[in-house]
Amino acid sequence: MNKFILLSFDVEEFDIPLEYNYNIDINEQLKIGKQGLDAMLPVIDSFNISTTMFTTANFALHFPNDVKTMSDKHEIASHTFYHTTFNNQDLLLSKQKLEEISGKKVVGLRMPRMRFIEMKEVINAGYSYDSSIHPTWIPGRYNNRHLPRTFYKDDGMLRIPASVSPNFRIPLFWLAFKNYPYWFFKKLVLQTLQKDGYVCLYFHPWEFTNIHNYNLPNYVKKYCGEALQNRLYKLIKDLQPHGEYISIQNFIQQKNLLKL
Repeated sequence: MNKFILLSFDVEEFDIPLEYNYNIDINEQLKIGKQGLDAMLPVIDSFNISTTMFTTANFALHFPNDVKTMSDKHEIASHTFYHTTFNNQDLLLSKQKLEEISGKKVVGLRMPRMRFIEMKEVINAGYSYDSSIHPTWIPGRYNNRHLPRTFYKDDGMLRIPASVSPNFRIPLFWLAFKNYPYWFFKKLVLQTLQKDGYVCLYFHPWEFTNIHNYNLPNYVKKYCGEALQNRLYKLIKDLQPHGEYISIQNFIQQKNLLKL
């Protein structure tokens, strides 16, 4: 049976310092987000693989040519309109703007910070799938250990959770990639891939530029910039023999998941 590796990136404004009471204006947020994208894209494109770019409409409006170019190789999905603020109408507005800029249909959604959203709102906005679920416990954020680990339907909407390990639901997201020993992260990813037949991992472009000078916890800025670029390159190379890199949209089509 074919196994699939779903790499995804939340292409967004670098607003995480605001969570730690570090003021950063929108122009700097966009600049750091763009610097990270410019650092990260050569790494993944050197492998000629397809990923999913969950992009805020605000970022796309500031860098439309970059988003249009990405859409030639990668799926463009919605990360709503702004990363810091949200209204329900942003679901449709972001989808429309991303489609206008990319020239491609936008079918996927991921809410910033995996924020809760009613599936009826996602359906009404015209999306085919949602990837806003992390089925684990992140202290201070959410406790989703009761939810399915793998794809499922929720009120008629297909949901593609971020992957966690099979036995103890150890998260395999961006903070894990930075802070676990590399061998341990890779081991958990391969276990998940073997058990589920696919793995869904997510990162942020801003991690791949130098953010050491910002007042952020060490667990956030550990392995940023070139060190993280090298770590990502190694991960993609090491996982390549074990599965096919594919966008979430193409994964859904190959597995015929909309017929569930």
